[in-house]
Amino acid sequence: MSQENNKNNPGKLSPLNEDPKKKNKFSIYWVYGIILAILLSWNMFRTVSSAGVETDQQRFYEMLKQGDVEEIKTIRNKKLVRVFLNVDSLKNKPALYSQLLNDKMDPKKYDAAKKILAPNPQVFFSIIDDKTFAKQLDDFCAKNNIKQPSDKPENEGEVFSQLLSTLLPILLIGFIFVMMMRKVGPGAGGGAGGIFNIGKSKATLFEKGTKVNINFGDVAGLDEAKVEVMEIVDFLKNPKKYTALGGKIPKGALLVGPPGTGKTLLAKAVAGEAQVPFFSLSGSDFVEMFVGVGASRVRDLFKQAREKAPCIIFIDEIDAIGRARGKNVMMSNDERENTLNQLLVEMDGFGTDLGIIILAATNRPDVLDSALLRPGRFDRQISIDRPDLVGREAIFKVHLAPIKTSQKLDIHKLAEQTPGFAGADIANVCNEAALIAARKNKEAVDMSDFQDAIDRVIGGLEKKNKIISPEEKEIIAYHEAGHAICGWYLEHAYPLLKVTIVPRGTAALGYAQYTPKEQYLYNTDQLVDQICMTLGGRASEEIFFGKISTGASNDLQQITKIAYSMVTVYGMNDKVGNISYYDPSQENYFTKPYSEETGKMIDQEVRKLIDDAYIKTKKLLTDKKAEVEKLAKELLIKEVLFKSDLEALIGKRPFEEKKLLDVEEPTVTATSEESPSAPNSNTPENLA
Repeated sequence: MSQENNKNNPGKLSPLNEDPKKKNKFSIYWVYGIILAILLSWNMFRTVSSAGVETDQQRFYEMLKQGDVEEIKTIRNKKLVRVFLNVDSLKNKPALYSQLLNDKMDPKKYDAAKKILAPNPQVFFSIIDDKTFAKQLDDFCAKNNIKQPSDKPENEGEVFSQLLSTLLPILLIGFIFVMMMRKVGPGAGGGAGGIFNIGKSKATLFEKGTKVNINFGDVAGLDEAKVEVMEIVDFLKNPKKYTALGGKIPKGALLVGPPGTGKTLLAKAVAGEAQVPFFSLSGSDFVEMFVGVGASRVRDLFKQAREKAPCIIFIDEIDAIGRARGKNVMMSNDERENTLNQLLVEMDGFGTDLGIIILAATNRPDVLDSALLRPGRFDRQISIDRPDLVGREAIFKVHLAPIKTSQKLDIHKLAEQTPGFAGADIANVCNEAALIAARKNKEAVDMSDFQDAIDRVIGGLEKKNKIISPEEKEIIAYHEAGHAICGWYLEHAYPLLKVTIVPRGTAALGYAQYTPKEQYLYNTDQLVDQICMTLGGRASEEIFFGKISTGASNDLQQITKIAYSMVTVYGMNDKVGNISYYDPSQENYFTKPYSEETGKMIDQEVRKLIDDAYIKTKKLLTDKKAEVEKLAKELLIKEVLFKSDLEALIGKRPFEEKKLLDVEEPTVTATSEESPSAPNSNTPENLA
């Protein structure tokens, strides 16, 4: 597997390179908000223009007798009368000001009211009923022979005011509701429609005009998988080449492999190579708390795909919706199963469409529904394994292209020292090596930086400030020396690469790293020697100190797993026989397909297997006691020893095997309660 170069993907704009036109686009909702604020402000403060002073009705009649009233207006909706005074009359009657403004008024308020009244002489007084007031006014004027001032009833925006007071709350509530709906559901975060588009597909579309800057040249170590997907791309480009012979386009291809091996990267390369629309989404994009949403999104996805056919749909982590049905006994109606049913129908039902190919990726094919894997749906299962030596070397070349490396860097040796590493792990090693070299102010990254980076990826960060007492350090040294000597003198043990007592990670106090040869079949002798090598640390502590520590916690976990696999999975026990109790599709691990008597027999045989291996290990270390002491003392001085150092101390390994082209991943045994595990382990103990 390879990982993509350090290139920006212009197919999907990131926050750093997004379109400035879209970034600075003015939202129409700002206009709505400003209009609403203006209307609200006008409704609240529109009475300011009617400023004046208040008086009582009796004073109004007195001003009427004296001819000071020029005009009156009845404000019906407020039950008020606005009285406009005669300016010429007021000039000769300063006492009227005092009466209107009230002599007892606060001086500051008096001055303010006088300023209001002077340029716009008007006063107000309340009335009970405008019709009663009109009759009283007529009677008063007739009785006193007074010319009645003109009375023009004033609504003062009565109709508009009532309409506004009714509609304003509705508009305000509606505006808040719309804004809230935009923040709910799949439309949140900038998507248009919000909850109204909750049933729409969330797939990202890459069309011909959208350039995806990844192609098959950026994918290394996956030659067989590339051939499979390249055929699918070629079918979409030249369908007549295959249909002329009666061939049919495959409905789907499932990319299966451990995490980090390049499934998603291969799909990106397909998007970059194919000159057809490419829909990309994750299995979790169909999952929603609302009933029917997942199935609705599946229908909408295929509806869009039909419009763009021929096209490719890529569903990453399909196990989120593709799990086997009927496993959830707690719920009668599982929304995930409804989504899966709709996906099955769309892939191969009555409405089958030509020209739509589905690519999916998962690292858990054992949990997928059998109906999803049958021919006619996912016709092909493309296995993407960890790369071999040649593949790792090609991947290193891809990731080292943007890094300034030393001319003495041996890429082949790096590939040999990283067995079992996936493409993501190799990318991490290259990045860590560049960072380490930068900290050391180097002009180029050399081999020592990569050695440190590999140690960091396998064992974790080096704990330079970890305080370890001399007594503990001595125990760690003898523990790791025990591992190393067992691996050195056991015929079927893995060849030693390095042993160290430098603390790394959260709890690792030391570890021994091995480079096992590449193989897929293991016999009983190889597995027993593997157990003995793993028990070497515990046995060494007992031989040299007469007591054991907690440092072998992870060792015991590994040997227990290997031993139970030998007895219950691989049929490597005479009493239990050629029987395997392992079911890869079984989700409920508490259900045992054997009786209690068989369970006791399995436990007894596992214990006997481990006890015999421990006796063999103690005998070997007792015979090689001088070598263990020599190695432990050297570890206390140097802290890190390589294979060449062991050859100088105790001679060459008696069972030195031929160097093979490919090796498997390093096995790490650490002196800690939890040792660092090699990435993506594929050793026999993990096959079960």
